[in-house]
Parts: sequence; structure tokens; C-alpha cells
Amino acid sequence: MPDASPKEQFENREFQTEVKKLLDIVINSLYTDREIFLRELISNSADALEKLRYESVVNKEVTGPDVLPLEISIELDDKEHTITVADTGIGMTRDELVENLGTIAHSGSKKFIQQLNDSDKKDFNLIGQFGVGFYSAFMVAKKIRVLTQSYLPGEPGCEWVSEGAGSYDVRTAEGLQRGTKIVLELKEDAYEFSEAARVKEIIRQYSSFVPFPIKVDRDQVNTIQAIWTRNKSEVTEEEYKEFYKFIANAFDEPLYHLHFTADAPLAINALLFVPENNFERYGFGRMEPGTNLYSRRVLIQPNSETILPEWLRFVRGVVDSEDIPLNISRETAQDSALIAKLQKVITGRFLKFLDKESQDDPEKYAQFWNTFGMFIKEGAMADFAYRKELAKLLRFESSAAEPGKLVSLADYTGRMKEEQMDIYFINGPSREAIEAGPYVEAFRAGGYEVIYTYEPIDDFVLSNLGEYEGKKLVSADSTGLELPGPGDKPGEEPLDSDNTTSLTAWLKEILGDKVSEVNSSSRLVDSPAIILNLNPMMTSSMQRVMQAANRDFGALGQKALEINTRHKLIKRLNELREEDPEFARVVAEQVFDNALISAGLVVNPRAMVERINQILEKTL
Repeated sequence: MPDASPKEQFENREFQTEVKKLLDIVINSLYTDREIFLRELISNSADALEKLRYESVVNKEVTGPDVLPLEISIELDDKEHTITVADTGIGMTRDELVENLGTIAHSGSKKFIQQLNDSDKKDFNLIGQFGVGFYSAFMVAKKIRVLTQSYLPGEPGCEWVSEGAGSYDVRTAEGLQRGTKIVLELKEDAYEFSEAARVKEIIRQYSSFVPFPIKVDRDQVNTIQAIWTRNKSEVTEEEYKEFYKFIANAFDEPLYHLHFTADAPLAINALLFVPENNFERYGFGRMEPGTNLYSRRVLIQPNSETILPEWLRFVRGVVDSEDIPLNISRETAQDSALIAKLQKVITGRFLKFLDKESQDDPEKYAQFWNTFGMFIKEGAMADFAYRKELAKLLRFESSAAEPGKLVSLADYTGRMKEEQMDIYFINGPSREAIEAGPYVEAFRAGGYEVIYTYEPIDDFVLSNLGEYEGKKLVSADSTGLELPGPGDKPGEEPLDSDNTTSLTAWLKEILGDKVSEVNSSSRLVDSPAIILNLNPMMTSSMQRVMQAANRDFGALGQKALEINTRHKLIKRLNELREEDPEFARVVAEQVFDNALISAGLVVNPRAMVERINQILEKTL
């Protein structure tokens, strides 16, 4: 676009009082990063182009886009230190130029100024209109010229000039083509913005998906399409993969992608990806959020912390909504209620997507679970709002499934016995250790399925979850479980009532405050004794975690010792306490330590070794 030749002398006008205040705020305190000015000017140009495209459709008399290409061009002069942003959009008449750049006549603008004066709140949503983001250019420019030609036939071109102080000059200009050109004479500390590399970097960061070509010195910068705005049936798998690599700065390929559009309660276009790898579990530090928030394809919040809850920080992608009101700088979403609604919609759709994928392709979901299950557990433990949805996504091994195969809570409840009221789980270092221990004996004998968990956090998750579909989640090492006993076996008669009462009282006296109570067990089949937790919220795995951290359980760690009165060792111990009380005490303490070891709890190894040596010596 050539410079205009003057047709009249400049007319000097004073800025409206509100504009002076706005300029002072924008230039001195509102924007936190000066490079935002370029995003604002590009967005304004894109709006002007969009308006022209609309007018060319509804008004056949408007010159169509086939005459002038709809594009944004940026010319740089690193010797004169200028940057020029031009578009071939709808342009402005003289009245529009004065109204948009010299006054604040838009609805809500004066209220915005008043709010800024009264408080720290910044509530303004005139995105992409001249008179708003345009003023951010004064952060970097000592002087600005605006040359504009309206699309309306017969309207003269105009030139507007200001140094951002108290006034501006305006006059008629000739020789302009349709659209608007803004020439910034840069301040000395802003010369970097006349350098091509710096300008291209800013465009790629904030304006890569503007729907019109952006050319810097005739070189188009925004070559990546905003494929989230297209119908998903039109996007190929290869395009999804390439877009993921671009948006996530990644080298792997996405494991999943979710592409959806919603009109209610908010207008949303979203494209979310699940990566193949989770570097957080390899000790590379905590992941940063990877979802970018856009409005009309213009970046608002990179790596937004508000669009998805923290436990979905592994998700990468784009969320674009025109309904989000933003402040003048587009840097902060101000309406927390709308942001909360947006998060609810996006999170709900993503969790629903994962649930469907888990049912459609269990093997692929198992790969996802093994890589990112830690985040689902984090959410189930910490976020009550999505607990029901997250419970459907949990996966564990089980006594009813072959080793390595994962089952859901829905799988478990679908196989429950008719009379069964609870879902049972047990934690251990491995499947082999769990199945060799005493806790699953009664369940195995009664044909009850038990979920196997191997990570300490699993018990926290399931205990915190509490129930699933009306069924309580109960740790198999809890007391008070009502399970059918193992039944009488030939030659394995239990101790009679009197001996049982006497033996349990004696054991309680021997063990002292190591246990809160000693009882006869109805759940043991092959093991002589078992340690159970009196506090249902304090499972053995939780105690192991606390023990590793040298934490005192206190009342939370109160335990009960249950003995199998059918077991030969217990029967012989009952006899030994009459025959040799001192040796019986040693055996009793070893029975207790063996039960602790079966629970995975640490015992004093030196004392135990000395005790075992005593037992061996006595035996030999």
C-alpha cells in the first residue's frame, strides 16, 4: 500500500478524557509484555478482513476478495526502526477513524475505565476493535501513523497521526487501497521489533492460526492450519499427528486425540492429545500444563492452568472459545464462573472420551493406563467433582484375572456374588507376595474376587473413593469382614472355647501394647496368624508408607492379632504355655513378627534373629 499524498492540512484534535486515561494505563501498567502489541494489531487486522469477507457475502455491491487478496502484511525497516502492519480488510471512514481512535464510544468502555480507577479489576472484552488493543502499540512506538481506506464506495482515504500524548492529527489522504496500514516509529528501547526474526517469533507464538496469510517482508509466517476449526471428518490422521508435533513441540506421535465442537453451554472448538510418553514418571520433574487457550484462533493463555484440572497436566492441545470475556490485554480471563464452566465441559468430555476408548479398545487403554494412570489416581484422590467419572477409569489386577490383565471396578461388580455387599482389595509388593500371604485365604476359599494393588497410592485412592455404584470398597486386611469360614476339615478340629479364650488372653498379655486385641480367626485357612487393622482407613500399605517415613501411627495404627485355632502351630503353642512358659513367650513373639512380615511391615531384624536362634537351639 503506497503512502498517501495530502489533500488537506492536518486537523488537530484532543483525545477524549477517557482515552487519555486509557493510554496512560495501557502504556504504563496494563500490559505485562510489550510484544503483545503485535498480537493485538494482527488480531485487529484479522477482524477487519473477516468483516469484509462477511460484507462481500451479504452485500453483492462490495468489492469481493478476488480483487485484493485477503491478507496481512508486515514490512520492517531496521535502519529507520519502523514496523508497518497492513491489511486489505474493511477499512474505516473518517468518522469511524475519529470515533475508534480518538474517543471511547463503545458500550462498557467507560465502565471499564471507572473499574480500573476504583479497583485492581480489569474487565474489558472489546477484543480486536480499534481503540482497545490498538493503544498497546504506544508501548513500543514514539509515533503512530494510521492510513485507511473504507470499503464503502465514494469514501475518501484518511490519515491519523499521534505520539500518544494529549492529541492526534487527522486529514484526508489520497492514493490508498482498501484496508488499513499502521506505521510504528519505534522507541529506542524497542528496536528489536523491527528485526524479522523477532517479529516472526512473536507471530508463531501468538498468531500462528489466524485464518488469513500473515507475511513478513513478503514471506508467509503462519503456514500451519487451525485444524481444530475444521470438521473432524475432513482432517486426516497424518494432519492430526503433524499438528500434535507442532503444538506440543514433540517428536513422538499421539496415543489418543479428541476433536470436538460444542455450542452449549459455551461455543467451543477443542483438539486435545494424549502423548505416547510420560516423562514425569522417569524423574524429569513435574509436567507443566500443555493446553493452550485461544479466542478466535488468537492465543490468549499458553499452557493454561485453568482450562483443565492440574491432574490432567499431561494433556496437550488447543481449546478455542469465542465466549470468554477477556481483559484489554487478552492475557487474563476475568470471568471465573465462565472459566469454571469451560473447564467442566472440557474435562467432562475428555473423561467421557477415555471411558469410551477403554471399552472400545481395552488393550490400547491398558497402554494408556500403564503410562498415565498415575494422573487418573491423583484426580480420583484429590478432585471430588470428577470422582464418579474417574472411578470408571481405574484399572488394577485381580484374583479373577490372569497376571498382567487389568480389570475395572465395573468388571468386578459385574462378577460379584449375589449376596456380596462389598468390593475387596489388598495391597502388596507383587501378585506373588499377595497370593502367598494370609489375607486372601478366606476369599479364595469362598470364591470371592479380590483386587490386587501394588502401589501405596492405590490404597489411598480406593479408601478415599469409599464406594463404587453403591458397593463399599473394603481392604482385605480390615477387621470385621463377614466372610464364610473355611469350614471344618478332617483332623483339624479347632481349640475348644475355653482354651481359645485362655490362649487369646495370654497372647494379649505377652504382646502388651503391640496389639490392641487378640481374637480367634474365622478367615484363616493355612496360616497360623494374621495382623488386621482396627482402623478401616489405615491399611497395611498406608502403614508401610508411614513406617518408611519414620512416622508414628498412634491410634491410626492400632492392630488386632487373629489366630487360626485349627493350625497345628497354634495348638502346640497352647500346650507349650503350660509346659514351658518362657519358651512359649519366645514362640508367641515370633508368631506375631511372622504376621507382621506377612503384612509387609518392618520388624526389628536383630531381635527376630536372636529369637529364631533360641527357637532353633531349643528345637535341636
